[in-house]
Amino acid sequence: MNVLGIDIGGTGIKGAPVNTLDGTLLAERHRIPTPDPATPEAVAGIVASMVDHFDWDGHVGCTVPARVQHGLVRTAANIHKNWIDTQVDGLFSRATGCRVTVLNDADAAGLASMRFGAGRGLDGLVFFITVGTGIGSAMFYNQELVPNTELGHLRLKGGAAEDYASNRVRNEKNLSWKKWAKRFQRYLDRIEFLFAPDTIILGGGISRPQKVARYWHHLSTEANLIPAELENEAGIIGAAAAAAR
Repeated sequence: MNVLGIDIGGTGIKGAPVNTLDGTLLAERHRIPTPDPATPEAVAGIVASMVDHFDWDGHVGCTVPARVQHGLVRTAANIHKNWIDTQVDGLFSRATGCRVTVLNDADAAGLASMRFGAGRGLDGLVFFITVGTGIGSAMFYNQELVPNTELGHLRLKGGAAEDYASNRVRNEKNLSWKKWAKRFQRYLDRIEFLFAPDTIILGGGISRPQKVARYWHHLSTEANLIPAELENEAGIIGAAAAAAR
């Protein structure tokens, strides 16, 4: 089944049609800057532009950086506050004229990893942790997603973990990779204490091989710790895979 996957981020909205049988993109990825302010209606217009760009009339899968329950946005930590209580699948469907499935961005990236990336064939309790502007999480048990975990908001050092150990914080505070890894290790320790996962997959921008080489040797976990493989395409692929399901 071919599905148009769209990944909505803080600076860019990226999309491409995806073969959901093997996770390959069927056309070159298209990117449109995220509008400012990124209200639901403004983003819906960009999603419609993406559909028009690919001349698409089939099923569409979209990510949003928020907790989504049955198409209804429940949180807005890293997006415009107007998203809260928006029935986003209906909004996007009306804007595009297509059937649209919407899910949390980390859940989408995790789905892509478990089906087509580093998580292929992994059973037991697996956490996919994506590190960028914030910290996103996706939890899987025997390959089944437990949605909307939002573990970037665990309390750590007096605040949310993502305000202490995200890649945004590393950049803002000009931390060396070693100093940032010490912070992120505290986050991993908290995850392991609370959940004792079998495997932790690290995704987002920090999973690129050139970055992994700078910090990986500073991290230590009881769980099997592995980098993600799909990089910037994970959200697109995962959104499409979720819609196909």
